[in-house]
Amino acid sequence: MARPVIGVIGNARQLDDRFPAQVVGMNNLRSLAEVAGALPLVFAACPKVTDIGDLLDTVDGVLLTGGRANIHPQRFGDEPGPAYEPYDESRDALALPLVEACVARGVPIFGICRGFQEINVAFGGTLDPEIRELPGRMNHRMPRLPNGEIHPDLEVVFADRHEVRLTEGGAFAGIIGRDRIRVNSLHGQGVRSLGPRVVMEGIAEDGTIEAIRIGEAPGFALGVQWHAEHDTATNPVNRPLIAAFGRAAAEHARTGA
Repeated sequence: MARPVIGVIGNARQLDDRFPAQVVGMNNLRSLAEVAGALPLVFAACPKVTDIGDLLDTVDGVLLTGGRANIHPQRFGDEPGPAYEPYDESRDALALPLVEACVARGVPIFGICRGFQEINVAFGGTLDPEIRELPGRMNHRMPRLPNGEIHPDLEVVFADRHEVRLTEGGAFAGIIGRDRIRVNSLHGQGVRSLGPRVVMEGIAEDGTIEAIRIGEAPGFALGVQWHAEHDTATNPVNRPLIAAFGRAAAEHARTGA
């Protein structure tokens, strides 16, 4: 039986400071191939290149990855400013309607970090530009050395940083098998308000929303603020999430629903 095909959104980059490119981290691709049992298919986060209808006729699921660029604040009614930068407006233009189309068609979708935020914004939610500046919040950004450089050890960068309390009896607790987990943290922005159909299923100890689902979605439609693509070989939180996403994609490939 052929593996399900999961489309993986790219991120805009300049190679050698000259050549426009679309890139995807290998952890995303390996987690889908090795744990989800899927064939990852990278697609451009650019509406001039990627047609949403054609894409959804081709894939059995969509992974919205993390990315350095943030969603432009005008997408959720806020004013642009340095705290929101940098942007990838081409990805905004593709990802936000793609989220709605996936949910409408029942195509499984999983959002990670920026992808989590895209799901919320696509359904009418808003974001805070820098949650570490909010009263009572912790610094969710990746660890840095005293000189300000990003820590060179990826095991430190992706180490578990805080607890998340999951909704008892919810989708995430059912997949992971517990309602208290620990996760990594590599983000500056965070959810300010949830969209009308967006259901919170996980919250950090400082009140930051960490896990969501789309209410009454006909298919798998989940998002997490942490990087669930990391260490899916052994991580007891990330592995079952990626595996569940793969099962949903396989079911969609089998039944078309």
